[in-house]
Amino acid sequence: MTIVAAIDCGTNTIKLLIGIHTDGADGGGLEVLARETRMVRLGQGVDATGRLSEEALVRAFAAIDAYAELITEHRVESIRFCATSATRDASNAAEFRTGVLARLGIEPEVLTGDEEAAVAFAGAMSNVPADLPRPILVVDIGGGSTEVVLGDDTGVVAARSMDIGSVRLHERHIRHDPATREEIADVVRDIDDQLDASGVDLAAAATVVGIAGTMTTVAAGVLDLAAYDPRAIDRSVHAVEEVHTYVDRLVAMTVAERLALGYMHPGRADVIDAGALIASRVLRRTTVADLLVSEADILEGIAWSMKG
Repeated sequence: MTIVAAIDCGTNTIKLLIGIHTDGADGGGLEVLARETRMVRLGQGVDATGRLSEEALVRAFAAIDAYAELITEHRVESIRFCATSATRDASNAAEFRTGVLARLGIEPEVLTGDEEAAVAFAGAMSNVPADLPRPILVVDIGGGSTEVVLGDDTGVVAARSMDIGSVRLHERHIRHDPATREEIADVVRDIDDQLDASGVDLAAAATVVGIAGTMTTVAAGVLDLAAYDPRAIDRSVHAVEEVHTYVDRLVAMTVAERLALGYMHPGRADVIDAGALIASRVLRRTTVADLLVSEADILEGIAWSMKG
């Protein structure tokens, strides 16, 4: 058995999973020992400036310092640190890589969009019921990018990583609180343009699985939870029409109203309007009646990639 640490560093969050690979006749499993999420907004302003800001680097390094302590406590034997959208786009990404190396003894891997899509798909598939109709569309909405991945038990059939995410689209288009009708239209137009060019046949999906923070928060809202509860959210199934209704309500709220929702993370409240619109626009191009939401995501995919 090997103790591994998987780290996913995106535009809005840095997430950590520490787990043990277990052996078994069916290929074994992954026992999760710790799972942490820190909202650091590493990609703040990257869409406009092309650089990681100094204040964002400070926030990110503070989170990584805390993760380093957990990794030491759990006697982790192998670490994989995957960086995604923000560090793909930043001209000063070397400064970030140097800081990670100094804290963890490894350099972050900057995943390409295709690599990010494949790992996210693997993580989601590790948690879905075996009898779900195929092909499965996995939708991973991040802060800087969104991955749509169509696949089956043989692997990825078609995938696209698009430069649309909750932080990127909010910073690009939204100036008012709540967003104006014109700003919402601009966000939707941007999303639709990216989906038009994606090359992924979303209507071919027999099942849609949503992963990562925007999708799990939307699920919490549809469930009307008093507080964020991963056990209630994981593998929950939601009527697509209920998702659309909730997204419309969420986008119309002020940031203060979203912050008052017991399940809403404070670091997500200001940008989830754009992320929720991505979820809604993707679903409108599918033919499914329901959305399945999974707590397992790219972290599980990274962790499984380290199985010897």
